[in-house]
Amino acid sequence: MKTNVQLSRRLLLGGLALALVGALAFVALRTGPLAPVKVQVTQVAQGSVTPEIFGIGQVEARRSWMVGPTVAGRVLAVRVDVGDTVAPGQPLAEMDPVDLDQRLAALDASLARAQSARQAAAAQVSDAQARRALAAANLQRNQDLARQNFISGAALEARTQEVASASAGVQAAQANLGGSAQDITRLQAERAALAQQRGNLKLVAPAAAMVASRDAEAGTTVVAGQAVLRLIDPATLWVKLRVDQGRSAGLAPGLAARIALRSRPGELLPGNVVRVEPLADSVTEERLAQVAFDALPAGVSVGEMAEVTLALPATAESLLLPNAAVQQHEGKTGVWRLRDGALAFVPVTLGVQGLDGQVQALGPKEGGLNEGDTVVLYSQGALKPDARITVVEQLVPAGGAK
Repeated sequence: MKTNVQLSRRLLLGGLALALVGALAFVALRTGPLAPVKVQVTQVAQGSVTPEIFGIGQVEARRSWMVGPTVAGRVLAVRVDVGDTVAPGQPLAEMDPVDLDQRLAALDASLARAQSARQAAAAQVSDAQARRALAAANLQRNQDLARQNFISGAALEARTQEVASASAGVQAAQANLGGSAQDITRLQAERAALAQQRGNLKLVAPAAAMVASRDAEAGTTVVAGQAVLRLIDPATLWVKLRVDQGRSAGLAPGLAARIALRSRPGELLPGNVVRVEPLADSVTEERLAQVAFDALPAGVSVGEMAEVTLALPATAESLLLPNAAVQQHEGKTGVWRLRDGALAFVPVTLGVQGLDGQVQALGPKEGGLNEGDTVVLYSQGALKPDARITVVEQLVPAGGAK
Protein backbone atom coordinates (compact mmCIF):
# COMPACT_ATOMS: atom_id res chain seq x y z
CA MET A 1 0.00 0.00 0.00
CA LYS A 2 2.79 2.36 0.86
CA THR A 3 4.57 1.59 -2.43
CA ASN A 4 1.46 2.52 -4.47
CA VAL A 5 1.15 5.87 -2.69
CA GLN A 6 4.76 6.73 -3.36
CA LEU A 7 4.40 5.76 -7.03
CA SER A 8 1.31 7.94 -7.40
CA ARG A 9 3.12 10.85 -5.79
CA ARG A 10 6.06 10.46 -8.17
CA LEU A 11 3.79 10.32 -11.18
CA LEU A 12 1.99 13.46 -9.98
CA LEU A 13 5.24 15.35 -9.46
CA GLY A 14 6.52 14.22 -12.86
CA GLY A 15 3.34 15.45 -14.52
CA LEU A 16 3.60 18.77 -12.79
CA ALA A 17 7.25 19.10 -13.90
CA LEU A 18 6.36 18.30 -17.51
CA ALA A 19 3.51 20.83 -17.40
CA LEU A 20 5.83 23.48 -16.00
CA VAL A 21 8.45 22.76 -18.67
CA GLY A 22 5.76 22.92 -21.32
CA ALA A 23 4.47 26.22 -20.00
CA LEU A 24 7.98 27.69 -19.93
CA ALA A 25 8.59 26.51 -23.49
CA PHE A 26 5.27 28.01 -24.60
CA VAL A 27 6.09 31.33 -22.95
CA ALA A 28 9.61 31.34 -24.44
CA LEU A 29 8.29 30.62 -27.93
CA ARG A 30 5.46 33.14 -27.71
CA THR A 31 6.68 36.06 -25.64
CA GLY A 32 10.33 35.41 -24.82
CA PRO A 33 13.49 35.92 -26.86
CA LEU A 34 12.61 32.94 -29.05
CA ALA A 35 9.17 34.34 -29.91
CA PRO A 36 8.51 35.51 -33.49
CA VAL A 37 8.90 39.22 -34.16
CA LYS A 38 5.63 41.04 -34.62
CA VAL A 39 5.54 43.11 -37.80
CA GLN A 40 3.09 45.36 -39.58
CA VAL A 41 3.18 45.12 -43.38
CA THR A 42 2.11 47.18 -46.37
CA GLN A 43 1.95 46.81 -50.13
CA VAL A 44 4.22 48.40 -52.73
CA ALA A 45 2.02 50.66 -54.85
CA GLN A 46 2.37 52.43 -58.18
CA GLY A 47 1.88 56.18 -58.34
CA SER A 48 3.48 59.60 -58.43
CA VAL A 49 4.88 61.79 -55.67
CA THR A 50 4.06 65.46 -55.30
CA PRO A 51 7.17 66.73 -53.52
CA GLU A 52 6.80 69.72 -51.25
CA ILE A 53 9.15 72.14 -49.53
CA PHE A 54 8.39 73.19 -45.98
CA GLY A 55 9.79 76.20 -44.20
CA ILE A 56 9.13 78.73 -41.47
CA GLY A 57 9.19 82.50 -41.92
CA GLN A 58 7.84 85.74 -40.61
CA VAL A 59 5.62 88.43 -42.07
CA GLU A 60 7.50 91.51 -43.25
CA ALA A 61 6.74 94.58 -45.33
CA ARG A 62 8.32 94.81 -48.74
CA ARG A 63 8.33 98.61 -48.48
CA SER A 64 9.25 100.17 -45.14
CA TRP A 65 10.87 103.40 -44.00
CA MET A 66 12.82 104.48 -40.93
CA VAL A 67 12.14 108.19 -40.49
CA GLY A 68 14.71 110.11 -38.43
CA PRO A 69 16.94 113.19 -38.40
CA THR A 70 20.09 113.61 -40.47
CA VAL A 71 21.93 115.25 -37.57
CA ALA A 72 21.94 114.56 -33.83
CA GLY A 73 19.38 116.47 -31.80
CA ARG A 74 16.45 116.40 -29.40
CA VAL A 75 12.92 115.45 -30.43
CA LEU A 76 10.62 118.44 -30.06
CA ALA A 77 7.28 116.79 -30.88
CA VAL A 78 5.77 113.62 -32.41
CA ARG A 79 2.46 114.28 -34.16
CA VAL A 80 1.35 110.75 -35.17
CA ASP A 81 0.73 107.52 -33.30
CA VAL A 82 1.11 103.80 -34.02
CA GLY A 83 -1.51 102.58 -36.49
CA ASP A 84 -2.12 105.99 -38.07
CA THR A 85 -2.29 106.19 -41.85
CA VAL A 86 -0.22 109.05 -43.28
CA ALA A 87 -0.12 110.75 -46.67
CA PRO A 88 2.98 111.75 -48.64
CA GLY A 89 4.52 114.94 -47.22
CA GLN A 90 2.44 114.85 -44.05
CA PRO A 91 4.34 116.20 -40.98
CA LEU A 92 5.19 113.36 -38.61
CA ALA A 93 7.56 114.84 -36.03
CA GLU A 94 9.89 117.79 -35.48
CA MET A 95 13.36 118.13 -33.99
CA ASP A 96 14.42 120.98 -31.70
CA PRO A 97 16.17 123.63 -33.89
CA VAL A 98 18.31 124.85 -30.92
CA ASP A 99 20.17 127.90 -32.42
CA LEU A 100 19.41 127.38 -36.11
CA ASP A 101 16.88 130.23 -36.21
CA GLN A 102 19.42 132.65 -34.68
CA ARG A 103 22.07 131.52 -37.15
CA LEU A 104 19.65 132.09 -40.00
CA ALA A 105 18.97 135.62 -38.69
CA ALA A 106 22.72 136.29 -38.50
CA LEU A 107 23.17 135.12 -42.08
CA ASP A 108 20.30 137.33 -43.22
CA ALA A 109 22.06 140.33 -41.63
CA SER A 110 25.37 139.39 -43.26
CA LEU A 111 23.63 139.01 -46.60
CA ALA A 112 22.03 142.48 -46.28
CA ARG A 113 25.43 143.98 -45.42
CA ALA A 114 27.02 142.25 -48.42
CA GLN A 115 24.33 143.65 -50.69
CA SER A 116 25.01 147.16 -49.31
CA ALA A 117 28.72 146.63 -49.92
CA ARG A 118 27.97 145.64 -53.51
CA GLN A 119 25.98 148.83 -54.01
CA ALA A 120 28.90 150.84 -52.60
CA ALA A 121 31.31 149.02 -54.90
CA ALA A 122 29.06 149.73 -57.88
CA ALA A 123 29.08 153.43 -56.93
CA GLN A 124 32.86 153.36 -56.68
CA VAL A 125 33.06 151.87 -60.15
CA SER A 126 30.89 154.69 -61.52
CA ASP A 127 33.05 157.32 -59.76
CA ALA A 128 36.27 155.75 -61.05
CA GLN A 129 34.92 155.61 -64.57
CA ALA A 130 33.95 159.31 -64.37
CA ARG A 131 37.43 160.25 -63.13
CA ARG A 132 39.00 158.28 -65.97
CA ALA A 133 36.77 159.99 -68.53
CA LEU A 134 37.74 163.44 -67.14
CA ALA A 135 41.44 162.52 -67.15
CA ALA A 136 41.17 161.29 -70.74
CA ALA A 137 39.51 164.54 -71.83
CA ASN A 138 42.19 166.63 -70.11
CA LEU A 139 44.89 164.56 -71.78
CA GLN A 140 43.32 165.12 -75.19
CA ARG A 141 43.24 168.92 -74.70
CA ASN A 142 46.85 168.95 -73.45
CA GLN A 143 47.98 166.94 -76.44
CA ASP A 144 46.43 169.56 -78.75
CA LEU A 145 48.15 172.36 -76.79
CA ALA A 146 51.47 170.50 -76.81
CA ARG A 147 51.36 170.21 -80.60
CA GLN A 148 50.97 174.01 -80.70
CA ASN A 149 53.80 174.39 -78.14
CA PHE A 150 51.54 176.10 -75.62
CA ILE A 151 52.51 173.71 -72.79
CA SER A 152 55.64 171.86 -71.87
CA GLY A 153 56.26 168.12 -72.23
CA ALA A 154 56.28 167.71 -68.46
CA ALA A 155 52.71 168.98 -68.21
CA LEU A 156 51.63 166.48 -70.92
CA GLU A 157 53.28 163.63 -69.01
CA ALA A 158 51.37 164.63 -65.85
CA ARG A 159 48.07 164.39 -67.73
CA THR A 160 49.07 160.97 -69.09
CA GLN A 161 49.80 159.81 -65.54
CA GLU A 162 46.37 161.01 -64.43
CA VAL A 163 44.72 158.83 -67.11
CA ALA A 164 46.73 155.78 -66.03
CA SER A 165 45.81 156.34 -62.38
CA ALA A 166 42.13 156.76 -63.25
CA SER A 167 42.20 153.49 -65.27
CA ALA A 168 43.76 151.66 -62.31
CA GLY A 169 41.08 153.09 -60.05
CA VAL A 170 38.38 151.73 -62.37
CA GLN A 171 39.97 148.25 -62.27
CA ALA A 172 40.18 148.34 -58.46
CA ALA A 173 36.53 149.40 -58.17
CA GLN A 174 35.44 146.66 -60.57
CA ALA A 175 37.44 144.09 -58.54
CA ASN A 176 35.72 145.26 -55.36
CA LEU A 177 32.36 144.95 -57.10
CA GLY A 178 33.17 141.36 -58.21
CA GLY A 179 34.35 140.46 -54.67
CA SER A 180 31.13 141.78 -53.13
CA ALA A 181 29.09 139.72 -55.62
CA GLN A 182 31.06 136.60 -54.64
CA ASP A 183 30.45 137.35 -50.97
CA ILE A 184 26.73 137.54 -51.66
CA THR A 185 26.83 134.19 -53.52
CA ARG A 186 28.71 132.56 -50.63
CA LEU A 187 26.31 133.90 -48.02
CA GLN A 188 23.30 132.81 -50.08
CA ALA A 189 24.73 129.29 -50.35
CA GLU A 190 25.39 129.18 -46.61
CA ARG A 191 21.89 130.38 -45.88
CA ALA A 192 20.36 127.83 -48.27
CA ALA A 193 22.33 125.04 -46.58
CA LEU A 194 21.27 126.21 -43.14
CA ALA A 195 17.67 126.55 -44.30
CA GLN A 196 17.83 123.00 -45.69
CA GLN A 197 19.19 121.79 -42.36
CA ARG A 198 16.37 123.64 -40.62
CA GLY A 199 13.86 122.05 -42.98
CA ASN A 200 15.26 118.58 -42.32
CA LEU A 201 14.26 118.98 -38.69
CA LYS A 202 10.65 118.59 -39.80
CA LEU A 203 10.15 114.88 -40.40
CA VAL A 204 7.55 114.21 -43.11
CA ALA A 205 6.09 111.05 -44.62
CA PRO A 206 8.00 109.91 -47.75
CA ALA A 207 4.96 108.05 -49.13
CA ALA A 208 1.50 106.81 -48.23
CA ALA A 209 2.10 104.44 -45.32
CA MET A 210 1.08 103.32 -41.86
CA VAL A 211 2.96 104.09 -38.64
CA ALA A 212 4.35 100.80 -37.34
CA SER A 213 6.20 102.05 -34.25
CA ARG A 214 7.25 105.16 -32.34
CA ASP A 215 10.87 104.68 -31.36
CA ALA A 216 11.37 108.08 -29.70
CA GLU A 217 9.23 110.53 -27.76
CA ALA A 218 9.40 114.30 -27.20
CA GLY A 219 12.50 115.20 -25.23
CA THR A 220 14.49 112.17 -26.38
CA THR A 221 17.95 112.85 -27.79
CA VAL A 222 18.70 110.85 -30.93
CA VAL A 223 21.77 110.51 -33.12
CA ALA A 224 21.99 111.02 -36.87
CA GLY A 225 20.18 108.25 -38.72
CA GLN A 226 18.34 106.93 -35.66
CA ALA A 227 14.68 106.20 -36.33
CA VAL A 228 12.04 108.25 -34.59
CA LEU A 229 9.18 106.55 -36.48
CA ARG A 230 8.95 103.36 -38.51
CA LEU A 231 6.56 103.31 -41.45
CA ILE A 232 5.36 100.39 -43.56
CA ASP A 233 3.21 99.99 -46.64
CA PRO A 234 0.52 97.55 -45.39
CA ALA A 235 -0.36 96.57 -48.95
CA THR A 236 3.09 95.03 -49.52
CA LEU A 237 3.21 92.43 -46.73
CA TRP A 238 4.88 89.12 -47.55
CA VAL A 239 6.54 86.22 -45.73
CA LYS A 240 10.32 86.02 -45.51
CA LEU A 241 10.74 82.24 -45.73
CA ARG A 242 13.68 80.17 -44.46
CA VAL A 243 14.19 76.72 -45.97
CA ASP A 244 16.78 74.09 -45.04
CA GLN A 245 19.41 74.02 -47.77
CA GLY A 246 19.36 70.23 -47.84
CA ARG A 247 15.64 70.23 -48.71
CA SER A 248 15.48 73.27 -50.96
CA ALA A 249 15.93 71.54 -54.33
CA GLY A 250 13.45 73.02 -56.81
CA LEU A 251 12.96 76.27 -54.90
CA ALA A 252 12.21 78.91 -57.54
CA PRO A 253 9.97 81.94 -58.14
CA GLY A 254 6.43 81.12 -59.16
CA LEU A 255 5.88 78.09 -56.92
CA ALA A 256 2.44 77.90 -55.35
CA ALA A 257 2.43 78.22 -51.57
CA ARG A 258 0.14 77.42 -48.66
CA ILE A 259 0.65 79.82 -45.75
CA ALA A 260 -0.47 79.04 -42.20
CA LEU A 261 -0.17 82.03 -39.88
CA ARG A 262 0.38 81.38 -36.20
CA SER A 263 -2.70 83.47 -35.45
CA ARG A 264 -4.74 81.26 -37.84
CA PRO A 265 -3.33 77.74 -37.47
CA GLY A 266 -6.33 76.04 -39.06
CA GLU A 267 -6.52 78.29 -42.12
CA LEU A 268 -4.32 77.89 -45.20
CA LEU A 269 -3.82 81.07 -47.20
CA PRO A 270 -2.77 80.78 -50.86
CA GLY A 271 0.34 82.55 -52.10
CA ASN A 272 3.34 82.19 -54.38
CA VAL A 273 7.09 82.61 -54.32
CA VAL A 274 7.98 85.99 -55.82
CA ARG A 275 11.72 86.07 -55.11
CA VAL A 276 14.52 83.71 -54.10
CA GLU A 277 17.46 85.44 -52.44
CA PRO A 278 20.79 84.82 -54.24
CA LEU A 279 22.64 84.74 -50.90
CA ALA A 280 21.98 81.94 -48.41
CA ASP A 281 22.53 82.02 -44.65
CA SER A 282 25.79 80.13 -44.07
CA VAL A 283 25.31 80.12 -40.29
CA THR A 284 21.88 78.48 -40.15
CA GLU A 285 22.41 76.66 -43.50
CA GLU A 286 19.14 77.99 -44.87
CA ARG A 287 18.01 79.54 -48.12
CA LEU A 288 15.82 82.63 -48.12
CA ALA A 289 12.78 83.34 -50.25
CA GLN A 290 9.94 85.87 -50.30
CA VAL A 291 6.38 84.53 -50.47
CA ALA A 292 3.52 86.91 -51.31
CA PHE A 293 -0.14 86.45 -50.38
CA ASP A 294 -2.61 86.04 -53.24
CA ALA A 295 -5.05 88.07 -51.15
CA LEU A 296 -3.74 89.95 -48.14
CA PRO A 297 -5.60 88.76 -45.02
CA ALA A 298 -7.10 91.32 -42.70
CA GLY A 299 -5.50 91.86 -39.34
CA VAL A 300 -2.15 90.26 -40.11
CA SER A 301 0.70 91.75 -38.09
CA VAL A 302 4.28 92.41 -39.11
CA GLY A 303 6.67 90.00 -37.42
CA GLU A 304 4.08 87.22 -37.09
CA MET A 305 5.46 83.72 -37.63
CA ALA A 306 4.13 81.59 -40.48
CA GLU A 307 4.51 78.03 -41.72
CA VAL A 308 4.79 77.78 -45.50
CA THR A 309 4.46 74.71 -47.73
CA LEU A 310 5.55 74.98 -51.36
CA ALA A 311 4.22 72.52 -53.95
CA LEU A 312 6.62 71.20 -56.60
CA PRO A 313 5.57 69.52 -59.87
CA ALA A 314 4.49 65.87 -59.52
CA THR A 315 6.96 63.16 -60.53
CA ALA A 316 6.45 60.47 -63.17
CA GLU A 317 4.70 57.18 -62.29
CA SER A 318 6.92 54.88 -60.22
CA LEU A 319 6.87 52.44 -57.32
CA LEU A 320 6.03 54.11 -54.02
CA LEU A 321 6.97 53.11 -50.47
CA PRO A 322 6.16 54.57 -47.08
CA ASN A 323 9.28 56.21 -45.74
CA ALA A 324 8.86 54.24 -42.49
CA ALA A 325 9.48 50.99 -44.41
CA VAL A 326 13.00 52.03 -45.47
CA GLN A 327 15.68 50.43 -43.27
CA GLN A 328 19.46 50.10 -43.10
CA HIS A 329 21.00 46.61 -43.20
CA GLU A 330 24.71 45.83 -43.55
CA GLY A 331 25.42 49.34 -44.83
CA LYS A 332 22.72 49.21 -47.50
CA THR A 333 19.41 51.03 -47.82
CA GLY A 334 16.36 48.95 -48.59
CA VAL A 335 13.23 47.24 -47.30
CA TRP A 336 12.32 43.87 -45.80
CA ARG A 337 10.16 41.97 -48.29
CA LEU A 338 7.86 39.17 -47.19
CA ARG A 339 7.27 36.53 -49.89
CA ASP A 340 5.85 33.04 -49.29
CA GLY A 341 6.41 33.45 -45.57
CA ALA A 342 10.15 34.12 -46.04
CA LEU A 343 11.74 37.43 -45.04
CA ALA A 344 14.48 38.94 -47.25
CA PHE A 345 16.21 42.32 -47.41
CA VAL A 346 15.92 44.04 -50.81
CA PRO A 347 18.24 47.03 -51.54
CA VAL A 348 16.40 50.00 -52.99
CA THR A 349 17.49 53.25 -54.66
CA LEU A 350 15.31 56.02 -53.29
CA GLY A 351 14.01 59.00 -55.24
CA VAL A 352 11.90 61.99 -54.38
CA GLN A 353 10.08 62.03 -51.05
CA GLY A 354 6.83 63.82 -50.32
CA LEU A 355 5.70 65.41 -47.09
CA ASP A 356 3.01 62.68 -46.80
CA GLY A 357 5.75 60.11 -46.15
CA GLN A 358 5.71 58.47 -49.60
CA VAL A 359 9.06 57.98 -51.33
CA GLN A 360 10.01 56.73 -54.79
CA ALA A 361 11.63 53.29 -55.13
CA LEU A 362 13.66 53.64 -58.33
CA GLY A 363 15.60 50.39 -58.47
CA PRO A 364 17.21 48.06 -59.01
CA LYS A 365 14.84 46.50 -61.54
CA GLU A 366 16.39 43.00 -61.60
CA GLY A 367 15.62 41.23 -58.34
CA GLY A 368 14.11 44.39 -56.92
CA LEU A 369 10.64 45.33 -55.86
CA ASN A 370 7.50 44.93 -57.91
CA GLU A 371 4.09 46.44 -57.61
CA GLY A 372 2.04 44.55 -55.04
CA ASP A 373 5.02 43.17 -53.08
CA THR A 374 4.51 42.94 -49.33
CA VAL A 375 7.10 44.81 -47.26
CA VAL A 376 7.53 45.35 -43.55
CA LEU A 377 6.28 48.76 -42.42
CA TYR A 378 6.98 48.52 -38.68
CA SER A 379 8.62 45.79 -36.61
CA GLN A 380 8.68 45.12 -32.90
CA GLY A 381 12.40 44.34 -32.98
CA ALA A 382 15.43 44.05 -35.21
CA LEU A 383 14.98 41.84 -38.27
CA LYS A 384 17.28 39.45 -40.08
CA PRO A 385 16.87 37.22 -43.13
CA ASP A 386 14.50 34.26 -42.60
CA ALA A 387 13.60 35.50 -39.10
CA ARG A 388 10.40 34.16 -37.53
CA ILE A 389 7.73 36.83 -37.75
CA THR A 390 4.07 37.30 -36.98
CA VAL A 391 2.04 39.74 -39.06
CA VAL A 392 -0.31 41.90 -36.99
CA GLU A 393 -2.67 44.75 -37.81
CA GLN A 394 -1.07 47.13 -35.32
CA LEU A 395 2.00 46.72 -33.16
CA VAL A 396 0.42 48.69 -30.32
CA PRO A 397 -3.36 48.35 -30.20
CA ALA A 398 -5.34 51.56 -29.93
CA GLY A 399 -5.87 52.45 -26.28
CA GLY A 400 -3.05 50.11 -25.20
CA ALA A 401 -0.47 50.65 -22.50
CA LYS A 402 1.42 53.93 -22.61
